[in-house]
Amino acid sequence: MATYLEFIQQNEERDGVRFSWNVWPSSRLEATRMVVPLACLLTPLKERPDLPPLQYEPVLCSRPTCKAVLNPLCQVDYRAKLWACNFCFQRNQFPPAYAGISEVNQPAELMPQFSTIEYIVQRGPQTPLIFLYVVDTCLEEEDLQALKESLQMSLSLLPADALVGLITFGRMVQGHERPDGICKQENISFYFFFRFLQPVHKIDMNLTDLLGELQRDPWPVTQGKRPLRSTGVALSIAVGLLEGTFPNTGARIMLFTGGPPTQGPGMVVGDELKTPIRSWHDIEKDNARFMKKATKHYETLANRTAANGHCIDIYACALDQTGLLEMKCCANLTGGHMVMGDSFNTSLFKQTFQRVFNKGFNGDFRMAFGASLEVKTSRELKIAGAIGPCVSLNAKGPCVSENELGIGGTSQWKICSLDPSTTLAIYFEVVNQHNAPIPQGGRGAVQFVTQYQHSSTQKRIRVTTIARNWADAQSQLQHIEAAFDQEAAAVLMARLGVYRAESEEGPDVLRWLDRQLIRLCQKFGQYNKDDPNSFRLSESFSLYPQFMFHLRRSPFLQVFNNSPDESSYYRHHFARQDLTQSLIMIQPILYAYSFHGPPEPVLLDSSSILPDRILLMDTFFQIVIYLGETIAQWQKAGYQDMPEYENFKHLLQAPLDDAQEILQTRFPMPRYIHTEHGGSQARFLLSKVNPSQTHNNLYAWGQESGAPILTDDVSLQVFMDHLKKLAVSSAS
Repeated sequence: MATYLEFIQQNEERDGVRFSWNVWPSSRLEATRMVVPLACLLTPLKERPDLPPLQYEPVLCSRPTCKAVLNPLCQVDYRAKLWACNFCFQRNQFPPAYAGISEVNQPAELMPQFSTIEYIVQRGPQTPLIFLYVVDTCLEEEDLQALKESLQMSLSLLPADALVGLITFGRMVQGHERPDGICKQENISFYFFFRFLQPVHKIDMNLTDLLGELQRDPWPVTQGKRPLRSTGVALSIAVGLLEGTFPNTGARIMLFTGGPPTQGPGMVVGDELKTPIRSWHDIEKDNARFMKKATKHYETLANRTAANGHCIDIYACALDQTGLLEMKCCANLTGGHMVMGDSFNTSLFKQTFQRVFNKGFNGDFRMAFGASLEVKTSRELKIAGAIGPCVSLNAKGPCVSENELGIGGTSQWKICSLDPSTTLAIYFEVVNQHNAPIPQGGRGAVQFVTQYQHSSTQKRIRVTTIARNWADAQSQLQHIEAAFDQEAAAVLMARLGVYRAESEEGPDVLRWLDRQLIRLCQKFGQYNKDDPNSFRLSESFSLYPQFMFHLRRSPFLQVFNNSPDESSYYRHHFARQDLTQSLIMIQPILYAYSFHGPPEPVLLDSSSILPDRILLMDTFFQIVIYLGETIAQWQKAGYQDMPEYENFKHLLQAPLDDAQEILQTRFPMPRYIHTEHGGSQARFLLSKVNPSQTHNNLYAWGQESGAPILTDDVSLQVFMDHLKKLAVSSAS
């Protein structure tokens, strides 16, 4: 029997699914006592090179309220050519094409190794992909030039039959029309919609020239003023253009902006530079004058875009805020990308933008469009909701729970754009009653059906069907406990916390997370009442409290030192990344390089910061290389250039090579920071490590270990001591 860790790993590789619990409590009452909800992280389009798509339609259950897809969990009568649905138990006839099936000649969808399977269904006409560039011209000359070059480069990466259009904006908005392949410029008119989108192979030369000729916005900007930007109007025109011409077709609106909208609908700040853009302090004091109105404008646009199956990407590059807080719904509700940088003339933007057009192992773009996800459950389960880059399709039904977690009240969601790493959190509710036991050996099942437009414009359906054992929590708690996936649980609880943080006060969210953690420790810890020293957690729970400790300090829940735009950016990515990347965001990875041995992962702790070490920290958003005090002095003395110190040269190079590997694959490309002991940017590392040694307790620790951190934050040790005290207390 494989261990649960191997079982979890195999299921993730095969199905792209990670459940918080891998043995399920068999009644509603017991499930609520588990504290962490029964939920899963689903990566609908997880790359599977070993999964060739089937060239036929899936077989569906004939019951109108079910329509589940034939899968390996169904009972099959090969002689009578019948199959029983494992969700509603309806007996169904196989279609005539299945006449030749037998125990030794099974169709792929009945084989256990194909619990995830993909079908190509050619329904309806194939329409090309559409890319509509919406470009801010109120940029500095250097920035505009770099952006124009990136856009020209992207034309060569688009599929030849893709339709492409261009809208530019400053104080005015221009649609660039191309009748008969001749480029000219005029204001948008509803009746000429089709002139604004043309196949890229016909107009790539003209469009390349047009982009090259783009000038800065001619409207003069006087001293002490911001440029007048009509971002809200430009986006509105782009949404209307696609709505009127290609509803329910794969399309990307790509917005490139270098500053905040300062006029018209959606403006987030006035044009007077002496009035700063809103901060968290302003928002808390209800002093953000334009915020509510602007947010409403962009939410309306986002909902229209999502209803049409299109997506909006936002590429915001500026040193100050650009209004991502108000515009975030445009990317969040439509599955679009959000990229934040300092300038369009940086490798961070250029390489990130290029990666949007990356291709997978089979030469197809790593993007899909207009997807819908439907979740079906066995009768003991109901669907509470989902958190991710999706909108509800309001599909009510018997398997939809009244208790909502995230986007609930439905069993279907629309994801307008997704890639192989896009991951949704799906939350369930056990509804089986305490007095109606499930027979011994019973299993619960869930089916995920994702219909989407492939980048080759084919319509495809991917079906994943999974099952887990039920267990009685009173007599078999140790089985449920052993099958707890603490990594998935931490990410699922974090998503709930971040989702709540969008509408609740920060301290309330932290208190809620703390309460859940204390209850979990009370339920699964081993301890004697009122004796904190006796408290123990089993291996399957031991890492969970430290994930929660780092989550509490993360930029997803702490807005101190982050602008509202930065918080929106961090939360956007956290709500769509897979488990591995999400864990890195919660608890960054720290590697140490020294002469004492090969590179090794070390604790994310101030005791790891030693003078004779180089540290590499990956927070997902930043890659930090930190030289210890002695190493930095040696480098300044130039030892690496002396032939007898060749090994020191290699030591300095090793973290650079490893960082390069991460920088080349991550999307969006992380910010690269190279710093040293005492350097101004060392703060990126010092703010993330557990402050086990601070200026307050340094002498208690002794002088020989790591660097003290100047902070009043509590350390993990203090946090754990408090947690143990509260968990074992007979009063709580």
